[in-house]
Amino acid sequence: MKKLICVIIAVLLISGLFVLSFLGESNTEVDVVDEKYYENDFKGIELNVFNWGEYISDGSEGTLDVIAAFEKKTGIKVNYTTYESNEAMYAKIKSGSVSYDIIIPSDYMIARMRTEGLLKEIDYSKIPNYQFIDDRYMDAYFDPENKYTVPYSVGMVGLIYNKTMVEEEPDSWGAMWDERYKGNILTFNNSRDAFAIAQFYLGLDVNSTNKADWDKAAAKLKEQNPLLQGRVMDEVFNKMEAGNAALAPYYAGDYLTMADVNPDLGFVYPKEGTNIFVDSMCIPSNSKNYEAALMFINFMLEPEVGLANAEYICYATPNTEVIDHPDYSLAGNEILYPENQDEIKTEYYHDLDDETRKYFEKLWEEVIIN
Repeated sequence: MKKLICVIIAVLLISGLFVLSFLGESNTEVDVVDEKYYENDFKGIELNVFNWGEYISDGSEGTLDVIAAFEKKTGIKVNYTTYESNEAMYAKIKSGSVSYDIIIPSDYMIARMRTEGLLKEIDYSKIPNYQFIDDRYMDAYFDPENKYTVPYSVGMVGLIYNKTMVEEEPDSWGAMWDERYKGNILTFNNSRDAFAIAQFYLGLDVNSTNKADWDKAAAKLKEQNPLLQGRVMDEVFNKMEAGNAALAPYYAGDYLTMADVNPDLGFVYPKEGTNIFVDSMCIPSNSKNYEAALMFINFMLEPEVGLANAEYICYATPNTEVIDHPDYSLAGNEILYPENQDEIKTEYYHDLDDETRKYFEKLWEEVIIN
């Protein structure tokens, strides 16, 4: 009997380990539109992908591991690294210290990099899944001739607030200057987004070339300094999920991720207006693996891959196959696809001339050391 019991226990332990192992394995199986497309002989090539943090389905909690799935499908090795802001990404690309094959900048940064010759033109004939991109994202101001970009995600900036710490639902960027929340206010740790909040609040043009406008915004940001707990980018996730701050401006899609962890979090689009953006896949001019980069972009547009990414990052998608997918759980989500979209005041960031850019970056240095 003891021997039988030991055998049963052993079987149960082995089974349990098998189950745990199975649950721990990343999902790398994906159906594609055309299997033959991925039969090109790129095995052994190393593709360098530079992306935002938390911006691709990574296999956690049973989701599709997009990078592993691509590697399995193509035999290409992906070196995947992340950045926290457009400016950080730009500085790395501009320096030329590392050659990247895929980057995913935002609209205004794409315009700047295109002007400076930092992007390669894309051969769309080698990206058949480009047919799935919604026409509304074609002919964009940052790529008017559709030569350099493949849209990846769409979003807006809003104000996240902790309902247990904020007395009433805010409707204005003015909450970021409210003395009641001193020491519990977070803001962006990048110049363009931080300045934009002050500019929207003051009724200024976020794309102004008037130095006086930037002076006013800088003065307003300096007023905010004594109230801040800190300036953050990806750190905002831990702080807001743990209830360690009352207010934080951030991207709408990331709010959904945080609220899934902390249901006490709320979100609003302030009445003064906010930034709307499109992030797109691009190929840097010094890419060493152009053909493989095109294959990676096409893979990202596969309906199953696009669905996995859209649900993981929780941003609005420009992929029509995802929007119409019966399993797309975020379809009609009021944060991503608000019914009153036309009533929300939105503005794209535009690339600014060198003089204006250098001027506000100088002001930003003064703000953060003030």
